[in-house]
Amino acid sequence: MSIYDISVKNAKGEDVSMADFKGKVIVVVNTATGCGFTPQYKPLEEMYEKYHDKGLEIVDVPCNQFA
Repeated sequence: MSIYDISVKNAKGEDVSMADFKGKVIVVVNTATGCGFTPQYKPLEEMYEKYHDKGLEIVDVPCNQFA
């Protein structure tokens, strides 16, 4: 088994296959999107803008432990 065999749920609850990102540099982050406490989005967006053209993808896996 590899990371490409895994699917995760996005913020809309839809399945996203990690195989979609094969050949890319993947940063997987777990965020508290449900409560809105997401100060990490600004530096993540800056990193994405800087390196996306070089193959970077950021996969945000929402945390479901918050209201």
